[in-house]
Amino acid sequence: MPPLMSRFLSFAGLLLAVVVLNFLLIQLAPGDPVSVIVGEMGGASEEVIAAMRAEYGLDKPVVVQLAIYIGKILTGNFGFSYYFREPVLTLILDRLPATIILVMASVLISVTLGTLMGIYSARRPRGILSHLVTIFSLAGYSAPVFWTGLMLLILFASTFPIFPVSGMTNVRGTDGVVAHMLDVAHHLVLPAVTLASIYIALYSRLARASMLDVLGADYIRTARAKGLSERRVIYGHALRNGLIPVVTMVGLQMGQLMAGAVLVETVFNWPGLGRLAYESILRRDYPTLLAILFFSAMLVMVANILTDLAYARIDPRIGTRRRKRRGAKT
Repeated sequence: MPPLMSRFLSFAGLLLAVVVLNFLLIQLAPGDPVSVIVGEMGGASEEVIAAMRAEYGLDKPVVVQLAIYIGKILTGNFGFSYYFREPVLTLILDRLPATIILVMASVLISVTLGTLMGIYSARRPRGILSHLVTIFSLAGYSAPVFWTGLMLLILFASTFPIFPVSGMTNVRGTDGVVAHMLDVAHHLVLPAVTLASIYIALYSRLARASMLDVLGADYIRTARAKGLSERRVIYGHALRNGLIPVVTMVGLQMGQLMAGAVLVETVFNWPGLGRLAYESILRRDYPTLLAILFFSAMLVMVANILTDLAYARIDPRIGTRRRKRRGAKT
């Protein structure tokens, strides 16, 4: 079977398993969307409650509900939000860009700073700055992400009011595309730094350990013996292999990053999928919640595919070995 077809079938099968598992887990959760709606209405008769259950399809067996749900997804229909009273797909497409911007900014900050800190720490493993990096790493990894967000929010809301502490844009609006992008970037600083804080610590430790191994390799000693500058040895020869564990961890932790986005978006009122998920859980808005889980799973799987592609880009030997294994199997 061609590799592209094999990968597509694996992707589709995994996505179907995620859909079924999410649907069954939601069914097992306590609470009922009709009860929540009736509660907000101030009560309703048994006939009205029964009519609402029939309207939402909640009066059917779980297996039938699941079959109907999968059929709708295959046609691109993710249902109608019980609470927001609009198509779920519209809600998702409105909020998805904000979450992608937040997650991508966090990955960029954490990988860049974490790698640079790891490189510096590996070059001078017994230096004072190396010990400071270790302390920062332990503190950053130990602190819960919501606590870090609350501390930054308190600090920049009162003591140093430099960055906005809520929302994605200025409520008064901006003129022009460039001004709008700068406004979003200004609002993005605190949420992105909060979400990146735990991963900066993790990636710095990974980069440090990996670079220590690489810097002791024979080909690095050969490069130094040829008279290359230390900067060229580090960034031209050692960094490529030293980055592989960091790239691996980025792909593996994309799911945790999405979970962390729920907390960060709630703390900073960032209008993304995480905040929408929080609101949907509170209101038992099952169609919206299922769609959020579906798109989050898709983002994680796409991130893993990009990680595989990054492997081959960073180290071509990995792609060659995989092609040889596939050739041996066929």
